[in-house]
Amino acid sequence: MVLSLVNLCAREVVSDHSSSPYWLSCVPRELYRALLDAAFTHRRPLAVGELVQRWPERTLTIGSGRKEGQCPPNRLCVQALLLAVVRGLTDKRCCLQVLDLSGLQCEDGRVEDSMGGWSITVALCSMVLQARAAASRAHRRDGERERKRGLEAERDRGAVKRDRGTVGCGNNGEGSHGAAHRVEGVGKMECTTNEQTLPELESVKGVRRRMEIQRRKISSEVKSNTSSNSGSLCDQDWVEVASVHVRADLFINSRSWERVRDALSHLGQLQLHCRYLRVEELSAPSIVSLLGMLPLQDLLGVDIRYSSLGVSGLAMLLPLLAPFPQLHSLRLHYCNLDLQRTQAGQQGALQDMSKGLGSLKRLKRLCLTALRLPGHLRLLLSSLSQPLEFLELPYLCLTSTDLAYLSCSQHASFLRELDLSENRLDESSLPSLRRLLGQAESSMSQLSLCGCGLSDSLLGALLPSLSCCRALRSLRLALNPLSRTGLLSLARTAAGIPSLRLLLYPNPLEEYEPGLPALPSSAQLLDWPLLEEPESRDLTMRLLDEVLSLRGRSRDLLVTSDLLNYSPDLTVDD
Repeated sequence: MVLSLVNLCAREVVSDHSSSPYWLSCVPRELYRALLDAAFTHRRPLAVGELVQRWPERTLTIGSGRKEGQCPPNRLCVQALLLAVVRGLTDKRCCLQVLDLSGLQCEDGRVEDSMGGWSITVALCSMVLQARAAASRAHRRDGERERKRGLEAERDRGAVKRDRGTVGCGNNGEGSHGAAHRVEGVGKMECTTNEQTLPELESVKGVRRRMEIQRRKISSEVKSNTSSNSGSLCDQDWVEVASVHVRADLFINSRSWERVRDALSHLGQLQLHCRYLRVEELSAPSIVSLLGMLPLQDLLGVDIRYSSLGVSGLAMLLPLLAPFPQLHSLRLHYCNLDLQRTQAGQQGALQDMSKGLGSLKRLKRLCLTALRLPGHLRLLLSSLSQPLEFLELPYLCLTSTDLAYLSCSQHASFLRELDLSENRLDESSLPSLRRLLGQAESSMSQLSLCGCGLSDSLLGALLPSLSCCRALRSLRLALNPLSRTGLLSLARTAAGIPSLRLLLYPNPLEEYEPGLPALPSSAQLLDWPLLEEPESRDLTMRLLDEVLSLRGRSRDLLVTSDLLNYSPDLTVDD
């Protein structure tokens, strides 16, 4: 990547922190973005903090604009950013009103010193609570200061009254007639409320009247606050107006739930807005409480994982998602919906679940992982008002009836991504799958059939339909029992799809240690050891390279069997 002159100069400027007092006082607002990017790229947390504390724009976006190959901000820079946002609340030079941190998290453990979604969520909630505590302390200090001023004004007022009462008590060489006139004047001054007989006290009385009103108001607030919990971070009679709105993707589990609840439950100078919500190991009542605290206009997607909701719990949650007008993604992973076991009231709960899905009017992505719902796909998807574009159904125990419905449904011709991994396919389901691929041939960009039990014969019957998918960019067929001959047939078909950029293929059966059954399952293929001798794998790679070279696809098509290290970024549209 070639750096521009501005970027090169920005890198040099932020590299020397001792010079920051000089350039911060004169740098134009147009260069703040370049300086901040350089500070993040070259890991200068002190420069990040000073720039954000003085941020001259109303909006600051970090994370979503990251370019391909660019490393995410490291932990120290992110922490410096959050601390600077809190300091900027009391800095008149800071104009920040919207802080967008969506996409800032990095879940790749191979990236050194990055922050995952859970760590960023905890740090954001700590920032909100810290800002609220600081504002509460400042509010109490201001109240105490005003109270003292009111008490001083009241003491001054009492002193003035005492001085007035002593007027005329002594002669000081004057006659009784003059003293009588002074006493009469004082009496008139004290008896009237809107008139003043002494012009020099007129302005003083107006100021003191205003201070007295303020003192009474402050004293009443102090009494009400002291009667409540003194250890609370937010007084009940004191409501702050949010001055900075923070948008982020939140990752909440049982360990961070209480802190997130405290950060969302009261208004403050910083208000959290959630774009994508990921929840793990939370009960249904906790998720209900969480959804009730989120702003309605910002939520785009919900991802619920490893929560024992059951069908009834999920049926209770789905209607609560309907009020979020922008919600278009719902992902449910391992939520303990096992319908292979018959239970009382199960069918009614399924009907409620179907109605709940139907209430999500803008839903485009639906993921149902390991919910084990054999034979119920029609009931769930037929209630949707618009077709889905992203459908993930791994470990769902799909039947041939489910695939027959899907191939004829309104969703078939609109599907861009389809994941049917770990659903056992046989000859009875192949016609429906071929019909489905024919319906989606112009829209399908990603297809995953990992662990579906595709043998050479089954895959051979499916290859003509795959070759017609002219928009396909990613094809994943790992953990299927293919021989080397079947694998080469797959490679020839894949090389003939011009749009394809990634082929994730299974290790052929010839590369495994002896002892595998004739048609092993995906679990057996995953656990069974490969041959220690590299000759077999080298032969496979050499044959695949020959196929790609003959089709001229050696450079633009990645062919790999590595389940863990292949890059899904290759499937992103150009």
